[in-house]
Amino acid sequence: MRARDKAAVSALRSTLAALDNAEAAPVDEAELRGVALEQSPVGAGATEAVRCELSERDAVEVVRAEAAERLEAAAQFSAPAHADRAARLRAEAAVLLRFLDGPGND
Repeated sequence: MRARDKAAVSALRSTLAALDNAEAAPVDEAELRGVALEQSPVGAGATEAVRCELSERDAVEVVRAEAAERLEAAAQFSAPAHADRAARLRAEAAVLLRFLDGPGND
């Protein structure tokens, strides 16, 4: 992979993971406590859950939050020793913001 693409790859991988997490099925507090062994589901597909489907607006908000998180973290790196890390975070945020500013987006 070319060196100039590392920021894009890093930003896109973590943002895809954030989108995947946002689509996860909500877990009820009762489910966290568990059930008695004899009441637990058994069989193929017993532990499968339907994932949530994000709207385009929800997906945009996740991407926007990821970019904002990187910009906020970059602002925290004020020491010269961390200038490279701050620059990388800003580059990742720029990649994500370019997707939001592309054609067809608000």
